[in-house]
Amino acid sequence: MNAEIIAVGSELLLGQIANTNAQFLSQQLAELGINVYFHTVVGDNATRLEAAVKAAQKRANLIIFTGGLGPTKDDLTKETIAHLLQRELVMDQEALRSIEEYFKRTKRTMTENNKKQALVLQGAEVLKNDYGMAPGMALTIASITYMLLPGPPKEMRPMFIQYGRPFLMSKLERHERIESRVLRFFGIGESQLETEIADLIDQQSNPTIAPLAGDGEVTLRLTAKHESSLEAKKLLDETEAAIARRVGQYVYGYDNDTLFSKLVERLKEQNKTVAAAESLTGGRFTAELTAISGASQIVKGGVVCYTNEIKEQVLSVPASVLATDGAVSEPCAKLLAEHVRSFCKADIGISFTGVAGPDPLEGKPVGTVYVGISISGQETEVHALLLSGDRETIRTRTIKYGCFAILKKLTASL
Repeated sequence: MNAEIIAVGSELLLGQIANTNAQFLSQQLAELGINVYFHTVVGDNATRLEAAVKAAQKRANLIIFTGGLGPTKDDLTKETIAHLLQRELVMDQEALRSIEEYFKRTKRTMTENNKKQALVLQGAEVLKNDYGMAPGMALTIASITYMLLPGPPKEMRPMFIQYGRPFLMSKLERHERIESRVLRFFGIGESQLETEIADLIDQQSNPTIAPLAGDGEVTLRLTAKHESSLEAKKLLDETEAAIARRVGQYVYGYDNDTLFSKLVERLKEQNKTVAAAESLTGGRFTAELTAISGASQIVKGGVVCYTNEIKEQVLSVPASVLATDGAVSEPCAKLLAEHVRSFCKADIGISFTGVAGPDPLEGKPVGTVYVGISISGQETEVHALLLSGDRETIRTRTIKYGCFAILKKLTASL
């Protein structure tokens, strides 16, 4: 099956709500081995919805609709589909009873237009709504399967899992599964990564390899299809191993991992603690770590040393260093990392000092950054960076770089 998901609702186009239904359904369909090639969003307009359906009929044999099954005049999905397919809408008595019982249970008055929600396409398999009023429905006409689901996620998701998914499984001749795995990289750009594995991408068929860049990081999504979930995972393992032989040193995690969640995890594993001295980052590194559950075990504390006075008075950076080398310098970063580690009695001290912009500082251009890392029993390292982007981009990339640098140090010590 090749599927298209059509979300109906002007509120989606206005940006008032996010289309999370399409994301959920794509994930569910992937598990069934059903390809999703198009997502469409259309407003509450019969003419435009008809055009969207006609386009989908030319490129998909499964069309799933979400939204537009409610009681109001702008809920017109099933009426539009009925007109296109030349099918009557008939009253589903079980759905009607369920709606009437809902109003009795909530002691509310049922208006006449609520009966509209119990109308279904003639001949369709009715999908029960256990968490709302409007039922869903599914039917196949001329080799195309149409499935209509309610818009509210709390109704749509359980309906699809309980009733929609089994309906589709009954239609599949082969029960292939699609397994995906996301590899997360830092310290390598998208273009360099693609260059390193260009031949693997060119040769891809099963699994497929899809690069994606964003926010200073790069990801590769590997997708394998097989009737056996174990065999699909084996294909992913083989492809991942081939990629790791080329660029494995830049991989920090999988799927929903973040640099900060991995750092918390690794510090817990090694029973180590960290403290941060933050100048240009203004506490963002510490904030990212402490946002993760369990961070209290590994974060000892931090100092936002935004001014030279705090660098000197709290973290004991000599005035001579600040006068001679400057706050944005390797010597300053080194001392900040060492002194915050000592001050907070942590195993690891990290410092961030630099120029986030918009103007140069101490004669140094925007994007000049120094990250110091002091680990008990090891020589302190200072990483000199020259980052591009606006103020927020530089600050974000700075803390991510520091996070990745500690991760590499911890991995090297294993």
